[in-house]
Amino acid sequence: MSLSQDDVRRIARLARIAVSDDEVVASQSQLNQLFTLIEEMRAVDTDGIEPMAHAQDVMLRLRDDVATAPNRREAFQAVAPSVENGLYLVPKVIE
Repeated sequence: MSLSQDDVRRIARLARIAVSDDEVVASQSQLNQLFTLIEEMRAVDTDGIEPMAHAQDVMLRLRDDVATAPNRREAFQAVAPSVENGLYLVPKVIE
């Protein structure tokens, strides 16, 4: 598949992108290179190859899910205008 310059102009018009004639030529070349790459990738026989979760065979470092910040709930609620049963009370703003 390859795009003509009219195709590029139409795509640019649909995307509401202003392009000059030089940009049309450059974009046509870049898009056609992209389509060529896609066709080359489609031509590769991948039968029997297991799908991978990541492009490289790497292991991610894992860490324990442990809270490290101190619990300062009571200090924060001590300066709140109104608190009840550990919850902040706020005025009703929507009727």
